[in-house]
Amino acid sequence: MPNQLAHVVPRVPASASALVHDGQGRLLVLKPTYKSGWTLPGGELEDTGETPWQACRREVREECGIEVSSARLACVDVRPPRDGRAGGLRFLFDCGRLDDGVLAGVVLQPAEISEHRLVDVPHALALLRKPVRRRVGAVLAASGFVYLEDGRPVAAVR
Repeated sequence: MPNQLAHVVPRVPASASALVHDGQGRLLVLKPTYKSGWTLPGGELEDTGETPWQACRREVREECGIEVSSARLACVDVRPPRDGRAGGLRFLFDCGRLDDGVLAGVVLQPAEISEHRLVDVPHALALLRKPVRRRVGAVLAASGFVYLEDGRPVAAVR
């Protein structure tokens, strides 16, 4: 039939997260209520046409009550599907160092976030869930943008 699609284009789930540091270089980490471990501010892109940067800003605002106005795209991580999970794309933005006064005003979204901490990077890496830890570690070890697959750099992609 001419008005029907010949095929369906698959949706690739995507999320965007933020690296947020304080004036001392400590990293903002969050304890979600809906999964184990610690993570970064961020979440899924809405299916309204939201861009990764828009999702990053929205999620930081919703989860922490703070505004991020600029960032550097630090990495894209391709997560393969496994164990009934769809996989997808993970965008990580480095939002730089925020003023300590701004970070003192963090207001958590209690339905999703139970706690936040500003911790030095080695402690943050120890707290973060494995996939996020690999992603953040790869970004912090790189001198610029990094392309990852399952949190690991791909030698053929520079």
